[in-house]
Amino acid sequence: MPVPAKEPLIPLHGGYRKLKSFQVAQLVYDVTVRFCDRYIEKRSRTHDQMVQAARSGVQNIAEGSQASGTSKKTELKLTNVARASLEELRLDYEDFLRQRGLEMWPPNHPALVRFKARRCKTLEEVRAWVEDERQRARTATDKQGRTKSVNVGERPCESVPHSEQLVANAALSLLNLCCYFLDRQLAAQAAAFEREGGFTERLYRVRRERRG
Repeated sequence: MPVPAKEPLIPLHGGYRKLKSFQVAQLVYDVTVRFCDRYIEKRSRTHDQMVQAARSGVQNIAEGSQASGTSKKTELKLTNVARASLEELRLDYEDFLRQRGLEMWPPNHPALVRFKARRCKTLEEVRAWVEDERQRARTATDKQGRTKSVNVGERPCESVPHSEQLVANAALSLLNLCCYFLDRQLAAQAAAFEREGGFTERLYRVRRERRG
């Protein structure tokens, strides 16, 4: 019979760069820095808070993953801090749209459907989507299938959206996805903590195994 593998004192940990939550949070951070520099007064408190909330999401996912080797409790705590920071950032984007009279789109909005289909991984890909959407809104198709240029507000269904409206809605879409990933992470981490305990319990099991 094969000899069962011994439980390591410090399990594999880190590897946060492979986490979907980290990858999306990092893109949210890049988008937010660009967004705030362009559309939020740089000396305002809101500018600093939004950038710091986005950064906190990224940093705490990474730190929690790295700390998981010796403290599942710390991993759980830091992942929850990341989730709370991104929730705060989500509210900031919603406030931005509401206070400027810009529409916050539902998940099934055609522009957001196209955005999600692209699966953007970089800031440049998000910027390319913004330009494509603005160009799309500048043209309309007649009954014969021919395209014609229209001015802002003249399209029957929608006017050409502001760039800040597009970016804010894209950021909200990314935040919704990232928060979904983090909720799943938190549930998995909580279950693992209940099942296996923390470092003290692991130390006890390893010592008992060695003595045996």
